[in-house]
Amino acid sequence: MPDLRSLSLKQLRAYAAVIRSGSVTQAAQQLSLTAPAISNHLKTLEALAGGPLVDRSGDGAAPTALGRPLLRIADEVEAAIERGELQLRALKQGAEGCVVLAVVSTAKYFAPQIVAAFGRAFPRVKVTLSVGNRGEIIAGLERNAYDLVIMGRPPAHIEVERIVLGDHPHVLIAPPGDPLIDDPEVLPEDLMARTFLAREEGSGTRMLTNRFLERLGGGRPFEIVEMGSNETIKQAVIAGLGVAIISEHTCGAELAERRLATIAMTSLPIVRQWYLLSRMGRPLDDAARSLRDFIRERRADLLPAPVAPR
Repeated sequence: MPDLRSLSLKQLRAYAAVIRSGSVTQAAQQLSLTAPAISNHLKTLEALAGGPLVDRSGDGAAPTALGRPLLRIADEVEAAIERGELQLRALKQGAEGCVVLAVVSTAKYFAPQIVAAFGRAFPRVKVTLSVGNRGEIIAGLERNAYDLVIMGRPPAHIEVERIVLGDHPHVLIAPPGDPLIDDPEVLPEDLMARTFLAREEGSGTRMLTNRFLERLGGGRPFEIVEMGSNETIKQAVIAGLGVAIISEHTCGAELAERRLATIAMTSLPIVRQWYLLSRMGRPLDDAARSLRDFIRERRADLLPAPVAPR
C-alpha cells in the first residue's frame, strides 16, 4: 500500500511542474533546479506511490491514474500555502482574520460593493477578492483556493454548500435605434439573421446564448462572434457589430444612460440565480463565517436593482 507520509513539497512541486510544462527540462527551468534533481524527485515520489506517475505516450506529459491524486494534492497544498500567506500578512497588518472571496467576472460589477459594505461592518477582517471566468473559478474551487465563491450555476462535480442570493437576469442588448427594440412582436427569424456576440466556450453566458439560439432556431445554424470580455461585448454592441445576451448586472449603467437598449420577447429576460458557495466538508473559520452570514442576511440589498426596460 502506498505510504505518502514522507513525501515532500519539493517532490510535489517537481511533479506538478513536469505535468504542467510537459517535460523534465522545462520543469527544471521553471523551478530553477537541474534536470537530474527533478528526475530524482520524480523517482522518489514514484517509489512512495508504488508506480509510474507520468504518462508520456502522447505529446508532452500527462498524469497516470496513480498520478492524478498526487496532482490534486499538489494543487491543494499550493492553495493552502497561498491562503496561509494571505492570512499571515493580514495578521501582521493588524487584521483579525482574512477571507478569500472569488467571483466570476460577471459578478465583478457588484462584488466590490459587497466587500466595501462588509469592511465597514467588520473593519478588522481583510477580504481578498479574486475575479476569474467560470473555468478559472471552478478550478480554484477544485483545489480549495477560496473560502467563498459567488457564481451562477454551481459545478455539478464539486460538493458545495449553496446559498441562493437572488435573481440573475440576462437580457438581449442592442444599440439604441435598432428596429427590433420597439417591435412588439419580434419573430425568431428576426433574431436568427443577426450576429450574436458572446464570451468564450465554457462561460456561463455563452452556454446560455447557445441554448437560447438552439431553442429559438430549432436546430438552424446561427452565427456567434467570440469576444474576450463583457466590456468588449458591450462596446461592440454599442458600435453596431451585433447583439448579445448578457447579464443585466453587467450593463445596468449603459442601459440607464441609454447607450444600450434591450430587445423584448416573451422568453426574455432569462432569469437564473446567483449563489454563494463554499466547499462541503471544509469548515469555515470565524472570518469566513462572518462574511458568509453578512452576505446571506443582506442579500436582498447587495445585488443590483433591476433596470427598467427601454
